[in-house]
Amino acid sequence: MKHINIGLFVPHSGCPHCCSFCNQKTISGSARELKTDDIIEACEIALESGKVDPDNSEIAFFGGSFTAIDEEYMISLLKTAKKYIDNKSFKGIRISTRPDCINAYKLNILKEYGVTAIELGAQSMVDSVLDINERGHSADDVRIASELIKEYGFSLGLQMMTGLMGSDFEKDIFTAEEIIRLKPDTVRIYPTIVLENTTLATKMQAGEYSAQTLDEAVKLCAKLLLMFRENGIAVIRLGLHSGGNVEEGYLAGAYHPAFRELCEGEIYLEKMLCALKDKDKSKAYQIEVPEKSISKAVGQSKRNEKALKNQGFCCKIKGNIFLSDYEIKVKEL
Repeated sequence: MKHINIGLFVPHSGCPHCCSFCNQKTISGSARELKTDDIIEACEIALESGKVDPDNSEIAFFGGSFTAIDEEYMISLLKTAKKYIDNKSFKGIRISTRPDCINAYKLNILKEYGVTAIELGAQSMVDSVLDINERGHSADDVRIASELIKEYGFSLGLQMMTGLMGSDFEKDIFTAEEIIRLKPDTVRIYPTIVLENTTLATKMQAGEYSAQTLDEAVKLCAKLLLMFRENGIAVIRLGLHSGGNVEEGYLAGAYHPAFRELCEGEIYLEKMLCALKDKDKSKAYQIEVPEKSISKAVGQSKRNEKALKNQGFCCKIKGNIFLSDYEIKVKEL
């Protein structure tokens, strides 16, 4: 069975800042305070589905700044979730929080109540980008919190955003490089989406911000995906999840419900074009890709096949069960 997170949203709760891009009601589809009964209901529904692997599933608190919420409320949520850890229904609890809301005292509480993984919303490792987007923390806060989390034995996850106000391709690559230096276990990459009722929406409407296009984000995130892979860091989310009210609140930016597939398709296209660059265009070629990745290599709506044809190549894409992710082989037909 694949890894499953029982995602529980704590919208805006505890967050001391309102970042330029943030509208948690739109992202989560809810502004209601999470109750302990909600945790029980979500866990029971998941368990009744029969799709939960106890050794590979977590209860996850996302959407806010978990360690910044009222301590009594935070502990009540953790206590309820911990019952499912103690009876071995799930392997642990995952929480998401801000880099400036982590300290030894809070980490001890999290460890006591069964938290095993902590994700930090780094978003950028460039202080000027953090400042202009009103994050309220520095890149050094990310570094300090990351080291402390690892020191206490938690699995570390870091989240970054591309296309933020004040950022660019080079700064986003720098952020990825700095995150790699921190050696997290997991990473999430979110292209910036402009949502209604946000500072970013106001800036865009005033002509002070231009949203990253889908094509720009795909090319950049394809590169980031390979960078993290080459350094043994799992990218567990690429692109904002669909659902909630995202489609209704969307104004601009690189949102696509199959964003990761677009990025992986871009990786295959670049690799195929590189392998073909010195080939004779008067001949036909067979390109072998991993069997499970044929659709990605072909591209959505046969985008990659069309791109190869536009470059003058006659190619047939075929699966090979012996190839690993992003590996290709080209031979003349």
